[in-house]
Amino acid sequence: MKPPTFEEITTRLAQWRFPPGVDGVVGIASGGVVPAALVAQRLGVGLRVIALSYRNAANEPQFGSPQLVSDVPGLGGWKRVLLVDDFYMTGKSWQAARAVLPKHIEVLPFVLVGDVDFALFRDSKGCAEWPWQAG
Repeated sequence: MKPPTFEEITTRLAQWRFPPGVDGVVGIASGGVVPAALVAQRLGVGLRVIALSYRNAANEPQFGSPQLVSDVPGLGGWKRVLLVDDFYMTGKSWQAARAVLPKHIEVLPFVLVGDVDFALFRDSKGCAEWPWQAG
């Protein structure tokens, strides 16, 4: 996949039809932090971060499943959140993050890249180098 430019990402985000009533955004660190910040800014809602460790720098799984490496963020009175990551490859990171968030909160997925309905870019053949990464 040819890496999208920052302008392509922000243009698509501006056109994306997010579900109504989102109270906040939770980004999955580290790859989902910048996308989550962009989404939270677009929606005008708060942002929290949850950190997982699963893949190494070569994008190979280093554990059998994603490992929580941060505290679970407090969500206050949020009832409906977007859980944001950069990629959705197997869904393991998203599922692991969802599993530690409060069960009574409605959690909706959003990613930049993946072969899933809630992806900004649906071509996941290869990994993108994001414009905000040093290369």
